[in-house]
Amino acid sequence: MMRYKYFYILLLAFLFYGCNEEQARTPVPKADKETAEVVNKPGCTNCHSGLTLDNSHAFSCTDCHRGNNEVAEKTEAHKDLVAEPASPAHMAAMCGRCHPEQVRSCGSSLHFTLKNAVNLTRKHFGARTTLQSLTEIPQTEDNAELALVDDMLRRRCLRCHVYSSGDDYPYITRGKGCAACHLQFSGGTMQSHAFIKTPGDARCISCHYANHVGADYYGQFEHDFNWEYRTPYTTSEPFFRPYGVEVHDLATDIHQQKGLVCIDCHSGNSLKNNARKITCITCHGWRPGTPRPKENNLTIVEDSLVLTDTSGKTHVIAPMRHPAHAKYGKEVACQVCHGQWSFNDASTYLLRSETDDYDAMERLTVQSSSWVETLLEHNLNSDEEETDPVMPDGITGRIKGGLWYLGYGQRRWEQMIIKRDSDGIIKVFRPILDLHLSAVDENETVLFDDLTGNGSGLLPYTPHTTGPAGLFYLNRFQQLLNNSAPEPKAQ
Repeated sequence: MMRYKYFYILLLAFLFYGCNEEQARTPVPKADKETAEVVNKPGCTNCHSGLTLDNSHAFSCTDCHRGNNEVAEKTEAHKDLVAEPASPAHMAAMCGRCHPEQVRSCGSSLHFTLKNAVNLTRKHFGARTTLQSLTEIPQTEDNAELALVDDMLRRRCLRCHVYSSGDDYPYITRGKGCAACHLQFSGGTMQSHAFIKTPGDARCISCHYANHVGADYYGQFEHDFNWEYRTPYTTSEPFFRPYGVEVHDLATDIHQQKGLVCIDCHSGNSLKNNARKITCITCHGWRPGTPRPKENNLTIVEDSLVLTDTSGKTHVIAPMRHPAHAKYGKEVACQVCHGQWSFNDASTYLLRSETDDYDAMERLTVQSSSWVETLLEHNLNSDEEETDPVMPDGITGRIKGGLWYLGYGQRRWEQMIIKRDSDGIIKVFRPILDLHLSAVDENETVLFDDLTGNGSGLLPYTPHTTGPAGLFYLNRFQQLLNNSAPEPKAQ
């Protein structure tokens, strides 16, 4: 009986295991994914999830973007959609409903219109009319010198403006209009819908990079484009270039070393139209017993002028005590003595080419322009069909024939150019308009060869590389003084 007992136990175990194994092998019926209907719920955030709004702008999406928030179908939801409500085309109607004065004032400011840069360049090449904005730069097909200059401005030079979202580099891509300064971008994409009241330096440098005032504040001097002058010199992998071209790390401005950001001196009010100009003397020229400067972040504490930066930190402003300030201050600009270095890119060569001869640019594929760089890399290194030599208008986005190449005779910083300006003041100069323009058509016919405009192209500017004057400051400008005098001694 014991023998049969074990037999029955083994039989039951076999039957139990076999049934469960068969159940394991039998697939469990699943929902038919192909026939299941995906039901979208009405509302923008059901598709555009994860958006972060600040308390001051916690509106419905349609308040700024229009469209229809009550439907689920994409085409209906996006009807009359305003994708970029802060852009110049829409900011008056959208942002201006709550901020009419800010929109009006900023819309006519130099940061918005760039009219100084536009008119300086055009008049250097013979223009007689004054334009009020970069949007007024003529668009013509004429083979005239000024038409070539206008084409250069629209398609090669004026890429840093609020009508554009910047170049396709990680630290340069930004929003348009109000969003250029007040929305946070990183890695080429917008990080949130939370508007920033006081933009940080990353927003400023997204335009003020590539050997323009602003980059020098952080000691950035752009490398030459030729591959022999760039770093790393040898690499098999694409190198991270957040501003398009690698930079030399030079001395930063003393104010940057102290923790000040751009907007601590260049406040929102100073960036608006008809704003009072801020100079070094505004702060450092203050004396006890005189009225406090009008800037909101300045206060008088006992016998000192104190600046409170955007982080809340206070800075006691050093007064001008050295006797050289009293002796030369009305004749010599501050940075002549206190500038540590300056941008001296001379000469600047620009060529508009409609030819498909790209081999000559093999060593200059990095061009501080993502469009030109991408086209060159493709046509020089890809087995696919070549891209035509075309380039978009930086203001309208319209594609037009001809590719603008950029190069320099030399790029230097060590020797500042000191000259007396037309107003009698000795200043730092740089070869801003030392431009050489050429053009060839698709048949390699030279249309223009080395147009240089009028004058030397040297213009005064203020390098943001402030530091101690040093022992030999007088050597920088003594030869320009009307009456040479011995160096004053500090007391």
